[in-house]
Amino acid sequence: MNELAENIKSEADARALVDAVAEMFADHLPPSWVTGGIRERIAHAEYEAVSDPFRQIPEQRLADVWNKYVREIGASEEAIVTVAEIHNMRDAFFAYGQSLWSRGAGGNAWTMPNIYAVGADGKVAEGCRAVEALRILYDLDRIFDNLRGARERLRKGIVFSDVLQKSRENKNPNENRKFRLTGAAIDNPLWIAERPYVNEHGADHLHLLVEMLSEELFPANQ
Repeated sequence: MNELAENIKSEADARALVDAVAEMFADHLPPSWVTGGIRERIAHAEYEAVSDPFRQIPEQRLADVWNKYVREIGASEEAIVTVAEIHNMRDAFFAYGQSLWSRGAGGNAWTMPNIYAVGADGKVAEGCRAVEALRILYDLDRIFDNLRGARERLRKGIVFSDVLQKSRENKNPNENRKFRLTGAAIDNPLWIAERPYVNEHGADHLHLLVEMLSEELFPANQ
């Protein structure tokens, strides 16, 4: 999948990547994701972001869509995300994944570096690729402690890619251990809100909400 993400030359290539991701999460996706419509829209957005940096998905749009979801299901204000927090998360995920894969140290689907939009400076761009955006949304929902980690880094003025670069220059590998992907926390505010939302409205209603928001994130005219 990482190799697919690095070599997208057409919408067909992008669709192959999207299908591979969907296959990995087949047991957890709502029924609508089995159909071709949503996947085609995501694949189109992925190809557009790869072929033209100006067509990348703005971090603000990603934040807006996520925050609509948070408010609709009645999650706490803690779950509201800012653009700066999203960018800090992306920076950390990309730098961490790139470091792992370059050293052949346990690279996997969660740490693939080639799904990220990267700028001329070698760091994550201001906009996102489509599959990358889905990875961030999944993380916000399922591994909320990683957002808490980004907030802590922002509070301290830490950019993980800079820390990693300094550790390389100082040849101090212990610096790499300052960041890690965490497991889902028991006090995840999304889980606390999603369960009563489903009990009140039904799982189909939640799936419809997710589908509607996906159309905002990946508009047909993207």
